[in-house]
Amino acid sequence: MPGPTLILDIGSGTQDVLYHFPNLEPENCPKFVLPSPARMVAQRIQSLAGRPLWLHGQNMGGGFFRALQAHLNAGGPVAATESAAYSIGDDLDRVRAMGIRQAEKCPEGYTPLLLADFVPEFWNGLLDHTGLERPAQIMACAQDHGFHPGTSNRRGRFLLWERLLLEAHGDPAALLFSEVPREMTRLADLQDAIGGGLVSDTGAAAVLGALHEPEIAAQSHERGITVVNLGNSHLIAFLVYRERIHGVYEHHTGLVDASKLLEHLALFRTGRLTMDTVFDDRGHGCLTLDLPAAARGFTPTYVLGPQRALLKDADVTFPAPGGDMMLAGCFGMLKGRTLAEAAPQRHL
Repeated sequence: MPGPTLILDIGSGTQDVLYHFPNLEPENCPKFVLPSPARMVAQRIQSLAGRPLWLHGQNMGGGFFRALQAHLNAGGPVAATESAAYSIGDDLDRVRAMGIRQAEKCPEGYTPLLLADFVPEFWNGLLDHTGLERPAQIMACAQDHGFHPGTSNRRGRFLLWERLLLEAHGDPAALLFSEVPREMTRLADLQDAIGGGLVSDTGAAAVLGALHEPEIAAQSHERGITVVNLGNSHLIAFLVYRERIHGVYEHHTGLVDASKLLEHLALFRTGRLTMDTVFDDRGHGCLTLDLPAAARGFTPTYVLGPQRALLKDADVTFPAPGGDMMLAGCFGMLKGRTLAEAAPQRHL
């Protein structure tokens, strides 16, 4: 029997982790909900107020940006390696314009600060202290805007969903990568850090997490459903019919209230929410295929994510894949791996 798999869903606020043993029921598998790597970096920056910082490591989630900007505004010197600087922005000229100088070695008097979505030493230490064996495989998901110099990251990221709908025929398992597209630089660095295991975008992992529940997958074969993931920074919704995605809508959680979101979802389900409407509202966009009449309006709505309470008064269902809503992305990656192993050609 294969050994355990360490599965990480790395968000902006938390990293939600399932240590999956194939011989155990999901309820008996170890689980962790920890501060996200970006949040830990932000806390470290705040603890080093006024001291010169040297950022090194990899391209990671940029959730520490406000703390870094505050450090710079207070006159704190900052240097960074090229690879670490990409965590701050794709355009290195703009990064330098912020007052961050490039340095491939730590300047004298500067405090090194590692940037990484996954640090093997941390996880090895945690597992050792808890008496758990080392994993046979590691999988991880994170949101990656992609490397799109000279263009909007919001537009560039939506190319991922366009490929999913138009090239992969809406198959969410196609976004579980054994070979990461070259523009997905954060996921590429993450895959390297975890030792070459499968990686995915958090959005794809979330919809797969919903479909991990047999009753939700079965309902998607009877009629269309809407799956919404309300993350701490981003929200993403999918129109799903027969376990295939027919539409994607992505916005920023902090820019919508319940009323606006419900209005957008109503338009989305009928194919009337446009890319420009969402983009002009400072979101990412919206794209739908021709919606099949047999989907009957995609009315049943399943809401996941740490900000799901935004829709607490709406006519929606709050599923808990594998018995734990916070681990929806982890269970989604498990489902995606099973689908990918059954049909390797699914990959984009």
